[in-house]
Amino acid sequence: MEAQYVIGVDLGGTTVKLGLFDVNGRVLEKWEIPTVKDNEGSQILPDIADTIKDKLNEKNIQTEEVVGVGMGVPGPVKEDGTVIKCANLGWGVFNVAGTLSELVGMRVKVANDANVAALGEMWQGGAKGHDDVVMVTLGTGVGGGIIINGKVVAGNHGAGGEIGHMKVNDEELDVCGCGKTGCLEQYSSATGIVRIARKVLGTKTNPSGLRELDELTSKAIFDLAKDGDELAIECVNILGKYLGRALANVACVADPEVFVIGGGVSRAGQILIDAIQKYYVRDAFHACRTAEFSLATLGNDAGIYGSAKLILE
Repeated sequence: MEAQYVIGVDLGGTTVKLGLFDVNGRVLEKWEIPTVKDNEGSQILPDIADTIKDKLNEKNIQTEEVVGVGMGVPGPVKEDGTVIKCANLGWGVFNVAGTLSELVGMRVKVANDANVAALGEMWQGGAKGHDDVVMVTLGTGVGGGIIINGKVVAGNHGAGGEIGHMKVNDEELDVCGCGKTGCLEQYSSATGIVRIARKVLGTKTNPSGLRELDELTSKAIFDLAKDGDELAIECVNILGKYLGRALANVACVADPEVFVIGGGVSRAGQILIDAIQKYYVRDAFHACRTAEFSLATLGNDAGIYGSAKLILE
C-alpha cells in the first residue's frame, strides 16, 4: 500500500494545531486540541496520539497509508528528536520523537517550531521557490528558522535560529525572559515594541496618540505610525534598527536569498518590512544587501505545513 498522506502537528503552549495533508502539500483537513500542561505536560503526547488515531479512523485511513507525523515544538530539538527543555510546556529533556512514535504507531520527526514554520513558508508560502531562507517570527517573543540548500539548520544543540536571544544592546539593564539582558527579543517582539513605546513616552513630551490609548499594544503602535504619529514612527524605527542590524549579522553567516517575516507583528505589513529593510541595507555586508524581504503568507498554518514537509524530507 503506497503512503499518500502526511500529518503535521504544531505544538503550542495553548493549543495543538494539526493538519492532514496529501504528499503534494495540499491540506485536506485542519483541527485543534487544547494543550494540557498539567503534571509537567505528561498528557500532551498521549492527547496528540489519540486525536491523530481518531482522525484516521474518521477518514478510514490506515496507518500504512501515512508517511508519518511531523511536529514542531517550542524549544530546542536535537537531530534525534530529543527536546532540550520546553519551559512553557513543563517538559525536561527527553526523546519526543521516539515517545510519540510508540504512541501513534508511525514514524515521527520533531523540530523546533520556528524552524518548521520556515520550512512551511519555503514549501508553500512566502519563500516558495527559494532554497536559502531565514524566517523571523515576531510574536510575544522573537523566533527564527534558518534553511540552507532546502534543509533546516538546527545546530548541535537544536538552538540554530534562536536569533531572539542575540545580544544587541550592551547598555540594557532590563532582564529578558531568558535571564540575559539586551536580547533582540526585548526590542523586536510584540512585547518589545510596547516596552519601547513606554520608554519613549517617558522621555519625550511630544503630543502623541500613544498617550490616549486605553491599552498600549503593538497593533495600536503600528496603526498610529501608519497615520503619521511621530512617536509611534520612532518606536517602529527603533524596532527596525535592532532587527535590521541583527539580520545583517545573520546574513554574514547564512547569506539567504530571502528573509520571511512572520508572527503576529507581521500583520503590520509593509511599514514593518520598510523599517527592517532600511537598517538592514545600511548595516549589511555589500554581498548580502540584495536579499529579499517578504511577509509570511501561511499565517498560523506555517507550523503544520512545515511539520508535514519535515516528515517528507
